[in-house]
Amino acid sequence: MISILEKKHAILVTEFDRYVVEHPEFAINIPQNAQIVLQFEGDEEYNNWSTQLAERQREAGQRVVYVKVKGLRPVRSRLLKPKVALS
Repeated sequence: MISILEKKHAILVTEFDRYVVEHPEFAINIPQNAQIVLQFEGDEEYNNWSTQLAERQREAGQRVVYVKVKGLRPVRSRLLKPKVALS
């Protein structure tokens, strides 16, 4: 069973990936092959869990980069002009 922390991490990883795609200049300061550790402002439980996960997955000699996130915007639909077709 997936924990709440794992769900939050999956959402943050997805949003981080989107952010980097939309803002490639942000990634310029991240070394290649770095271990990214996501940290969420005000959520020490998640931050500790994320740090421990990164430590377990980190390769020998791999640089670590902490990305601190202040929050998430509300989820919005990205559908473009959906239409209902009845049969």
